[in-house]
Amino acid sequence: MDMKWNLDNLYASFESKEFSNDIKSCEKHIEEFKEWVDRSTKNNEDAAYKIEEYIGMKKKILALAIKLLSFSELTLSVDTKNRKAKESLEIVEGKLTELVEPNAKFEKWLGKAGNLDSIIASSELLKEHNFYLKEIVEKSKYLLSDKEEAIVAKMKNTGSNAWTKLKDFITSTLLVDIEVDGEEKKLPLSLVRNMAHDKDASIRKRAYEAELKAYGKIDDTAAACLNGIKGEVITVSKLRGYKSPLEETLIKSRIDEKILDSMLTAMKESMPIFWKFYRRKGEMLGNKNGLPFYDLFAPVGEVNMKFTYDEAKEFIVKNFRTFSERLADFATKAFEENWIDAEPREGKVGGAFCENIHPLGESRIMSNFSGSFSDVVTLAHELGHGYHGECLKNESILNSEYPMPIAETASTFCETIIKQAAIKNSSREEAFTILENEISDAGQVIVDIYSRFLFESELFKRREESSLSTEELKEIMLNAQKEAYGDGLDEKYLHPYMWVNKPHYYYADTNFYNFPYAFGLLFSKGLYAEYLKRGKSFVEDYDRLLEVTGKNNLRDVAALMGINIASIDFWRSSLKLVEDDIEKFIELSQ
Repeated sequence: MDMKWNLDNLYASFESKEFSNDIKSCEKHIEEFKEWVDRSTKNNEDAAYKIEEYIGMKKKILALAIKLLSFSELTLSVDTKNRKAKESLEIVEGKLTELVEPNAKFEKWLGKAGNLDSIIASSELLKEHNFYLKEIVEKSKYLLSDKEEAIVAKMKNTGSNAWTKLKDFITSTLLVDIEVDGEEKKLPLSLVRNMAHDKDASIRKRAYEAELKAYGKIDDTAAACLNGIKGEVITVSKLRGYKSPLEETLIKSRIDEKILDSMLTAMKESMPIFWKFYRRKGEMLGNKNGLPFYDLFAPVGEVNMKFTYDEAKEFIVKNFRTFSERLADFATKAFEENWIDAEPREGKVGGAFCENIHPLGESRIMSNFSGSFSDVVTLAHELGHGYHGECLKNESILNSEYPMPIAETASTFCETIIKQAAIKNSSREEAFTILENEISDAGQVIVDIYSRFLFESELFKRREESSLSTEELKEIMLNAQKEAYGDGLDEKYLHPYMWVNKPHYYYADTNFYNFPYAFGLLFSKGLYAEYLKRGKSFVEDYDRLLEVTGKNNLRDVAALMGINIASIDFWRSSLKLVEDDIEKFIELSQ
């Protein structure tokens, strides 16, 4: 099976007639939109008709923009030296900045158009986009002047966007000096990081040490990127009138501070049970002072589960089918139609992601597959993102954008399906290995995510005053890890460079992209518990929940399933499921 994706349904190449024509069409629609906004915002007459026209034009532009951006970004993600992809991405991003000023102008007009409820009630199209329109009005209070919005957007292309591209380039092209089988080699960072899952302890430790040493080649550059991005975020956030970047993130996430505080409090309460797990795993691996960072992903147990790519596909599809035919059929299609790029190689960015391409009703998934069970889980996770897009593909493109916290729900739910179904059909040794993987992954999403939240909070606090040096960033990261991991990890072997490794810190438009993972895990745990109670009758409601995530705040989305996400008891009940797994692991490990 091919381990590289096929982008032909987007465009055959950057030189293709279709790509060129869509660039021209996008430019034409943008110019028409700018002229239309100037005419239409002069008065409030025929407001309903004008808003309908606005929706129609936005849908056309957005469909073209998503296709053009996706092709450029996807190409660049697996070939960071691709000059044509870089040029095309900059061209498209530049064109889209021209929308900022007219968008701001129209959104301010919409906020003053009169009785919006009455206007929306007069049109079926507007009723369909009720949430979208009201959210625009709510967010319009944070808009700058039309010209200021345009200036900020244009400066991003030479500011945060440029810093992000530079960071992606230096990490994707970084070659790590490491000894493998007695031979000195230079390997891509993604391959070396995958060695963290190796059964051989000496390989794991050697990879960890080589990785940390390699970061020394790029750490000052990465620090400059991070300072540049976060400095811009602070400046723009203040200009818009937000109290902080965190408040801005909460508003964009469609949750409030009470929900976040309830979840974080429950997470902090649960830390000691995770420390107990890490210490026990460390003991099993021969470490008496807690678990070294390089052993976080070490396989435990008699079985070292390895998969070929074909075996991973079969495993995922089979276990998805235990939940629903629709989910399994979607995964089969993604594999067979080459929507997945899974091969690690030089010039390809690390990690994994899924990009839902709404105009095509398709997704593209990138991973760095090396055959571990963790890699299989990663594929399932990203397919969950794709399935979320599948459930939204018949919604209006304007109703298909969901906030970060709910973004991790479908993906984490798919992980749970895979792990739970696998445990049921495995030998005792395999079940023990899967259970350990499940807990380790939960630890990443609860404990490590908490450390990332602490790190980013402190980073923003200090960046208010001045730029931070490489040493300061390392210090903050180590302090965050010590607080989150407690005595579960060996303090001699932490990871001071996780701020270089994790790409989310370098996204200017998605700050605090850490707590959404915890939200996704814990919300999906609660949903999975509900599924176990209700069985197949749950599946239709679950699909419906995913369908409405683009047009509701998260309190209302959760309420569809009878869940109150502002209650700390909900988060505690979800964490209790993880705690039960840890106690089971410790019992089985004796």
